[in-house]
Amino acid sequence: MTDSSPAPPAIITAECVVPIDSLWFSGHFPGNPILPGVAQLEMAATTIARSYGKNLYVARLSRVKFKSLAHPGEALLIEAWPGAEAGAFTFSIRAGEREVCRGNMILSEKNGENT
Repeated sequence: MTDSSPAPPAIITAECVVPIDSLWFSGHFPGNPILPGVAQLEMAATTIARSYGKNLYVARLSRVKFKSLAHPGEALLIEAWPGAEAGAFTFSIRAGEREVCRGNMILSEKNGENT
């Protein structure tokens, strides 16, 4: 990911609330909806991609831990910071003082063939 785009901040942050009517909660689980892990990973990757202003995809995940359940309407704080390897990031998702998810991801830029 090298070009002349302005560098994002050292720590990338975003706040969001996933509403109860989000499709992420459809069938996951009736009567006790929780935010699926794949949704959390997508939220982290999208936050990073937007900060760079690029169309990125997750090329690799490592050391991902889902530590706590996230429910509809909870305010979530997504934080990510660059790692040593090109495209590498560590991310964390928190609901208040509670860490929901943490891990590492490597993002690559989508080209015309992969979109």
